[in-house]
Amino acid sequence: MKIRTTLMIAAGVLALTACNKKNPTDNEASQIQANAENQAENVTAAGENEAANIMNSAENKASAVKNESKNEAAEIKNEGANQAAAVKNSASNTTGNSTDKKSK
Repeated sequence: MKIRTTLMIAAGVLALTACNKKNPTDNEASQIQANAENQAENVTAAGENEAANIMNSAENKASAVKNESKNEAAEIKNEGANQAAAVKNSASNTTGNSTDKKSK
């Protein structure tokens, strides 16, 4: 949006300078100034875009790391729950078998 507005303003300035009956040196100076302002705006816009891209990339990488750690934590938690269930099941089977042997 800034670039478009700047370009429109620059085009207007150029049109006005072309309409004015100034000497060629003044027109050339105005043209040079308008070009310099356009180039400065383009550099600023490009820098802002690059900064936004870097920030988005960093946020995406951070989200990926965060999601990976959540998945790993959930996996560890599930593995622990499975091992605990296996131990409980093994203890139940052992207790059940010893009482069965005693009653026979």
